[in-house]
Amino acid sequence: MALGLAMWTAATGVVHAAPPADTPMADPATAAMRAADFSNTLLPKWSEYRDAVSNTTSDLVMNAMGFLGVPYKRGGNSEDTGFDCSGFVRSVFEKTLGTVLPRRAAEQAASTTTIAKEELKPGDLVFFNTMRRTFSHVGIYIGEGQFIHSPRAGGRVRIESMREAYWSKRFNGARRVQAAAAGGGMTPAPADRSPVP
Repeated sequence: MALGLAMWTAATGVVHAAPPADTPMADPATAAMRAADFSNTLLPKWSEYRDAVSNTTSDLVMNAMGFLGVPYKRGGNSEDTGFDCSGFVRSVFEKTLGTVLPRRAAEQAASTTTIAKEELKPGDLVFFNTMRRTFSHVGIYIGEGQFIHSPRAGGRVRIESMREAYWSKRFNGARRVQAAAAGGGMTPAPADRSPVP
């Protein structure tokens, strides 16, 4: 836990400062204020979250945080080459739970269980309409209205607030990944955890 918390703490100063590409860039004082607000509201509650969710969910969120800063790459599905949004989500679930989700965001939405936004728990999936079609973007909810994702070309895996106007307007669903045995298009990863071709 100490290593994961250290990664989380080290990353918070930079992961939340950059808004989406079509949002005007915040001045440095505003960016610093956002980062401080994030640090003051979410970080002190981390141990509370850690105790409140299952070890599996905590591991999932901590593993996702281990990819902070990995560059975006369209069609990417590995830390070495970069991730797109669905490749990032798929990789985190495969490495943590051994569950292989479908490759595309819309397929991930279709193969998981619909939940209300009010039911979101760390480890759930959040979907957005960023390309004028539903379920065109996906991230992993981490609590307190925050999610981690691989945002866009030129971006890196980072944490953002679902309350920001850009994301709030584009939110179009929340999903929960059930155990691999539940089916729904998900399959267990190979025993050696090697990537699926």
